[in-house]
Amino acid sequence: MAAGLTGSLFPPGQWYSELNKPIWTPPNWIFPVAWPILYLCMSYSGATLANIDSAGSALALWALQIALNTLWTPVFFGLKNIKVGLIIILLLFLSVAICTYVFWMHSVLSGLLFLPYLAWVTFAAALNMAVFRLN
Repeated sequence: MAAGLTGSLFPPGQWYSELNKPIWTPPNWIFPVAWPILYLCMSYSGATLANIDSAGSALALWALQIALNTLWTPVFFGLKNIKVGLIIILLLFLSVAICTYVFWMHSVLSGLLFLPYLAWVTFAAALNMAVFRLN
């Protein structure tokens, strides 16, 4: 819930609209559509892991990625710090990639549920990097 709320607490606003962005930047309406779906997948994946006795370290990884996820929005949109946002999202990408693999080892369903998130974070990291370079 906290990660999802950061989007409403720190909306893109005028600052973001005035940044130079690549032509492949999605329209703003995509983000509030995609994120609830991704959060549902992440939550169900975590709930699936919570029912597996040997998944304690996998759940710790889940906590790490959601903490990084929660941190990115206030840094990028709140502080307007593109560079630190890029560092955070690269760490987020790495943590989500590791999570996807580890989750898959515990539960194929849990790993599958993280694949759309991994794809989205890959795209978001590329977008963050492009915005950094263009600004």
